[in-house]
Amino acid sequence: MTKSVEVHLGRQGRLVIPVALRQILGFEEGDTLVAREEAGRLVLEKQAMVKQRLKARFAQVPKERSLVDELIAERREAAKRELQE
Repeated sequence: MTKSVEVHLGRQGRLVIPVALRQILGFEEGDTLVAREEAGRLVLEKQAMVKQRLKARFAQVPKERSLVDELIAERREAAKRELQE
């Protein structure tokens, strides 16, 4: 079920999220929220939810595999190709 409410953009770009919507979303005072643009929309979500989603996304990666090392190796190869062009 989608819950929507009208909010107004205040001074310095401030938004007030109505209490009913905060309760539905589980937002509490002091929470750190991540804001991003997605397909022309403003998306706000708890930082903890972002971390949880990312952990789930990469849970299948074996612990002995380093995605950082793979990325660095790929970037080095790309840099070599660029220099050769």
